[in-house]
This record gives sequence, structure tokens and C-alpha cells, in this order.
Amino acid sequence: MLKDAISKYGAPEIFNTDQGSEFTAKAFIDILKENNIQISMDGKGRALDNIFVERLWRSVKYEYVYINKPETGVELYQGLELYFNHYNENRMHQSLDYKTPKDVYLAA
Repeated sequence: MLKDAISKYGAPEIFNTDQGSEFTAKAFIDILKENNIQISMDGKGRALDNIFVERLWRSVKYEYVYINKPETGVELYQGLELYFNHYNENRMHQSLDYKTPKDVYLAA
């Protein structure tokens, strides 16, 4: 997913995550380094440092994963792709004054 995102949207300057095993894995770190992306990680036990991403993953779990219970990696990948498309382009967000992230981004 990381490689796909970089090839489709370009590399960000900085990539901020928590210290979860998926983000500290050598394969993940190597992709960031290969693309000259600065690595930023929150301190252990500091969920509030990354509260927006934590809220996003809560939405993903409650609005997609727990409802659909994908059984294979492919099913999960395809389902998440559809979910994030919906999340960014169709789902109204209270914190964005009931606009979509896409609308807010394009208006900036």
C-alpha cells in the first residue's frame, strides 16, 4: 500500500506514525528511506500525539472491518480501497463542517 500510494500521489516530505510493529519493520522503513521521506514516530504510549490517525483507524474498524469481517488479505485490501474512497470522497465529516476531505482539500 505504501509503494502504491507513493507511486500514485508522490512522496510526502515527512511520514508520521506511532511505533507499531508495522511501522518499525525494516521493509516499511526501507521504502521511506528509498524515497527520501523523513521518518517521524510518536513516543511510546503517546496515542494523543497522533490523535487524527487514531480516530481514522477507529472509523475504519467500526465502519468497515467489524461489519464486513474480510477473510483474506485480498478481500481486506479491496475493501479498504473502497472504504477509503468513500471516506475521502463521499462521507461527510462533522469536524470538516459536514464536507468531505476531498472537498476541503480541493478548496485549499
